[in-house]
Amino acid sequence: MHDPLLTKANTDTYLGFDFGTKKIGVAVGQTITVSASPLQTIRSINQNPDWNIIGKLIEEWRPAGLVVGISKQTDGSDNPVTPRMLKFCRQLEGRYQLPVFHQDETLSTFEAKQMLFEEVSVSAGKLWEVQDQLAAQLILQTWLNDRI
Repeated sequence: MHDPLLTKANTDTYLGFDFGTKKIGVAVGQTITVSASPLQTIRSINQNPDWNIIGKLIEEWRPAGLVVGISKQTDGSDNPVTPRMLKFCRQLEGRYQLPVFHQDETLSTFEAKQMLFEEVSVSAGKLWEVQDQLAAQLILQTWLNDRI
C-alpha cells in the first residue's frame, strides 16, 4: 500500500545548486532554521547533469523547491554559462515538477574558495572537490536570508 506521508514534500526543505559544466554543487537548507549546509558535488557526464544522482537527492530530501545560482556579468548581462544555467533550471522544473528559484551567484564560487583557503586551509585538490558544495550553500543561504 502506498503511504502518502512517505512522498509528501518537506515544506521547509530546499535544495540549492551551483551549476557548472564539469560539476554541480548541491546544498540543503530549511526555512525553519534559515540555514543551509553543503551536501555533495556531482560530476557532470559529458558536460550534462547526472540526472540519476539529482533524482536520488530529490527523492531523499523531498524538497518544496529548488534554488539555482545564476551568474551574470558585473553589468547585469549574461555571461557565457548563463544560458546553460537557465536551461538547467528549466530541466529541473520539467523533470521534477518543483518550483525553481533563481539566485544571483556572481561571487559565490569565489567566496567559497576564499573561505576554504583562508579559514580552513584546504589543499588545492580538496578545494576542487568541495568548493561547489560551499558555493551552493552560499547561494541557498542567501536565498533563505532574503525570505526572512
